[in-house]
Amino acid sequence: MKQNHLPVNLNLNVRGLETSATLRINEISNRLVSEGKRVYKFGLGQSPFPVPETVVEALRQNAHQKDYLPVKGLYKLRQAVADFNFRHQGIVTDPEDVLIGPGSKELIFLLQLVYYGDLLIPTPSWVSYSPQARIIGRHVDWIPASPDNNWRMSPELLDMECRDDPDRPRIVILNYPSNPTGNTYPVERLKLLAQVARKYKVILISDEIYGMIHHNGQHVSIARYYPEGTIISSGLSKWCGAGGWRLGTFSFPPNLRWLLNAMATAASETFTSTSAPIQYAAITAFEGNPEIDQYLSDSRRILKAIARYMKEILENAHVSVPHPDGGFYLFPDFNHYREKLKQKGILTSREMCSVILGETGVAMLPGSDFGLSSGTLVSRIAYVDFNGAEALHAAAGEWAGKKLNGSFVQSVCPNIAEGTRVLIDWLKEL
Repeated sequence: MKQNHLPVNLNLNVRGLETSATLRINEISNRLVSEGKRVYKFGLGQSPFPVPETVVEALRQNAHQKDYLPVKGLYKLRQAVADFNFRHQGIVTDPEDVLIGPGSKELIFLLQLVYYGDLLIPTPSWVSYSPQARIIGRHVDWIPASPDNNWRMSPELLDMECRDDPDRPRIVILNYPSNPTGNTYPVERLKLLAQVARKYKVILISDEIYGMIHHNGQHVSIARYYPEGTIISSGLSKWCGAGGWRLGTFSFPPNLRWLLNAMATAASETFTSTSAPIQYAAITAFEGNPEIDQYLSDSRRILKAIARYMKEILENAHVSVPHPDGGFYLFPDFNHYREKLKQKGILTSREMCSVILGETGVAMLPGSDFGLSSGTLVSRIAYVDFNGAEALHAAAGEWAGKKLNGSFVQSVCPNIAEGTRVLIDWLKEL
C-alpha cells in the first residue's frame, strides 16, 4: 500500500546541524560500552563530582514544591545569587537583576533571540555558541586566536572587528576558565578587553560556569572592569556537580534590566519557569557553607593534579598542551605526528579522533567542533572519567594536607591514568 509522506521542509537555519558535539560523543561512548568495548570517556564535559550532600538534602526537603514559580526565578534564590556574586567577586548585584533559567545554555540562547546583534566569539569556543546563533539567524564573527597566546581572545583583534562599523549591535561571549582549553585570562588582558567592549558598547556575556573551579581559586570576573555592559553567566552544572539539574543564572547590571525583562517575556512563552524543587535546593548551593567550601577546595586540588599529570605525560610524548588554569579540559596539539598520521590517511582532527576512538577506546572531541580549521590536529580532552565521590573521600582523608601527585591519580583515578597511557602507546606505535 502506497504511503503518503509529508514533505520535510527544515528551516535553513537548522538544516545541516547535528546533535551537539558533546552530547553526540557521549551517546557514541555509551553505545560502545553497551557493546562491551572499553571506552575512556574523555569526551563529554560533565563534572565527575557528586552534588554536595547539604544541597541534595535541600532538594529532598523541597521535593513537594509543585507550584509554578515566577518567570525570573524564586526571589530568595536570586538574592542568594546576588550575595554569591558579592562574596566571591565583590560585585554588587540587585536581586531584581538576576534571572534564573533551566541551564545557562538556554539563557545564552534566549539572549541571542531577544537582542538583535552579531555574535563575536574567539576561535576556539564552546561547541554550542555558534550553532545557537545559526538557529536564530544571527551572524557569527570568529575572532582568531592561536597557541601563541594560549588561544585567548585578543583585544586588538576584537577592536579591529568592531571598528569598521562601530555602532553595530554586537554580543561578545568570553568563557573562562575556557571550554575547550582550560586556561583563563590574566587581569591585564581582562582590563584591555573591557576597554574595547566599552568603546563599542557591546553586550558582553562573561560565561563563568567554570569560575569556581579555577584550580587555584583565583577567578576574576571581567564584570569588575566593564560593569555596565557585562552579564555574568553561571549555574550549578560544573562547580556543584549538578549538570542534570539544569539550573543557570544570569546577573545583569542595572542599566540592562530592559534586556532581562525582554528575556523574561520570551521565557514566559517558552519554558515558563525553572523547576521549583531545584530552585529551592539551589538556594543552599549559592548561600554556601563549610561543607561546600571544603568540597570546592578538594575538587580544585583533584582537578589540578589530574591536569598536571596528563599534561606532563602528553608533553613528554611531544604533544603540546596549553597550561590549564581551571575547569577539567586539556587542548592537546598533535601536530608533531602530522606526517605519521598522514601515512594512516588521517588529515583532519575529526578523522584523528575517530580513529583513536576506534583503535584505543579513548573518546575525545576534535578541534574542528570548536571552530578550528579541520586540518588543525588538535583535540579536547575532558579529564572527568573517574569516581568523583571516591576522589573527594581520598583527598579529604589519607591525602589531606598533602600535594596530590601522580600516585594519587594512578590509585584513585585509574581510568585517567590508563586512558592516558593507551593514548600515548598508540602515538608511539604510529
